[in-house]
Amino acid sequence: MKKYISEFVGTFVLVLVGCGVAEVTGADVVATALAFGLVIVAMAYSIGNVSGCHINPAVSLGFYLSKKMSLKDLIYYVIAQVLGAICGSFVLGFLLGSFESLGANGYGLEVFAQNAGIACVTEVLLTFVFVTAILGVTSKEKYSNVAGLVIGLTLTLVHLVGIPFTGTSVNPARSLGPALFVGGEALSQVWVFLLAPLVGAALASVFYNFVLKDE
Repeated sequence: MKKYISEFVGTFVLVLVGCGVAEVTGADVVATALAFGLVIVAMAYSIGNVSGCHINPAVSLGFYLSKKMSLKDLIYYVIAQVLGAICGSFVLGFLLGSFESLGANGYGLEVFAQNAGIACVTEVLLTFVFVTAILGVTSKEKYSNVAGLVIGLTLTLVHLVGIPFTGTSVNPARSLGPALFVGGEALSQVWVFLLAPLVGAALASVFYNFVLKDE
């Protein structure tokens, strides 16, 4: 139970802080990227020893497909992550006094990803990079002391690249939480940010299992 609570809290903080910074800075690329990356670092060194600090269904799927966690844990992790994201989005909206944006992901004329296809490819590629880095750095005990930093910096990197395209998701829970409250276009487009990160994670697990994994 402790690991599921940890995943709930971690995802809650990720959405509250990461999306919160995106909102209050007008989606400033550097500030938002650093916010998401630093949250991962903070959570990795606080809840990482309990749950592994996935706080992302795509990461959990990657671990499951790489035989690093059970199906039961995958299901409960995802439930905890989604609930954490929903609660984080609600609290953010309450603090801001508005549920109009909440750092929701999207595509269209105002960003480089002008259609669902470009958004999907962007999210698949960025999630592939992110989950590959996580699977690689957590595969050896000698990397344990720096794993949180590597993962946080990688998330910062993919946000720097992805924010101008989609706002960067690479995390279905992070996208679903805000979209449920924002509604409208954010909710109608959220399927991209649920599906594409999972595809990217699956591809990362295949790459890890057949190329990076020690025999």
